[in-house]
Amino acid sequence: MAITSLDPGPGAAALQAWGGQMAAYGSNETVVDKVPPDMLHLVDPHWYQFPPMDPLWHGLLGLVMGVLGFISITGNGMVVYISQTTKTLKTPSNILVVNLAFSDFCMMLVMSPPMVVSCYYETWVFGPLACQLYACAGSLFGCASIWTMTMIAFDRYNVIVKGIAAKPMTINGALLRVLGIWAFALSWTIAPLFGWGRYVPEGNMTACGTDYFDKTWVNRSYILVYSIACYYMPLFLIIYSYFFIVQAVAAHEKAMREQAKKMNVASLRSSDQANTSAECKLAKVALMTISLWFMAWTPYLVINYAGIFETMTISPLMTIWGSVFAKANAVYNPIVYGISHPKYRAALYARFPALACAPEPQDNTSVASSATATEEKPSA
Repeated sequence: MAITSLDPGPGAAALQAWGGQMAAYGSNETVVDKVPPDMLHLVDPHWYQFPPMDPLWHGLLGLVMGVLGFISITGNGMVVYISQTTKTLKTPSNILVVNLAFSDFCMMLVMSPPMVVSCYYETWVFGPLACQLYACAGSLFGCASIWTMTMIAFDRYNVIVKGIAAKPMTINGALLRVLGIWAFALSWTIAPLFGWGRYVPEGNMTACGTDYFDKTWVNRSYILVYSIACYYMPLFLIIYSYFFIVQAVAAHEKAMREQAKKMNVASLRSSDQANTSAECKLAKVALMTISLWFMAWTPYLVINYAGIFETMTISPLMTIWGSVFAKANAVYNPIVYGISHPKYRAALYARFPALACAPEPQDNTSVASSATATEEKPSA
């Protein structure tokens, strides 16, 4: 019996690509071998050319993700708890800080345990639906975090650059910003579920993310537009805000030095200048936090661009670093805010005395808040 028609489908292309590597790897095993059958339709043929990852990498990745998850859940949980139980920290601007901590808390609470379990089995074991939801969570909380940081930068810009002419942010204004952040992030997160873009297993097969090997323009356009909306646009707005913040601070310091010279004194110290100095310190803290966020997410962006533009060969090991750096941003924020903000630290020591390893600070500077003085002044 002659077979006149046989469509090999994508599997044949995958096997052909894999077969070309056999001489080099000396084995017929691939990184896809342990993937459950119900997940195979989501795996791109690109991954069939790679041998299984060393179990040591899976063990290290699971350990790192477990440690990052514990630190993030504990740290961000403390930020949310202390901010909501300390009256002096319940300011409009601190609503943004709580939103940031909540987003980071949820990210690691949802994403760390599944990845640790998958690393133990060396493949994703929760099925296609959980894969989609896992990738959705990463996209949702990541986008919410960066836009929350953008709103914090705008708050700093409003207070430091505009000064007393600025309109103080109200509780309702802060809540409206938070609502807008989550609505915006959710719209980008659910788009792949309706056909614009796609969520698939990553190269290490223990996590899921965007499909950067689908060369159709429907998929490419999603990654490109999404990167503009949730990476380049926030980056531009934050740089814009901090450029004028630094410019305003420099002009203020120059004016104070010139005034001191005219008065034949070493320096001028007033309550207004003290407030300005405190706000400048908080601006530096926020800038450092934002810089760490971009350091965390840039590797994943590079991997996505390398996939859709075919600029380099992406290996399963490379996707591990993308996952680790992307998840690590959820750890930075509670550490930065806890160490750098005396008022938060004082409240932390009051509720958890065992954590006090130094004398409690006396400074009452608000955590990443807009100028406390402006909040106490009636709006014009």
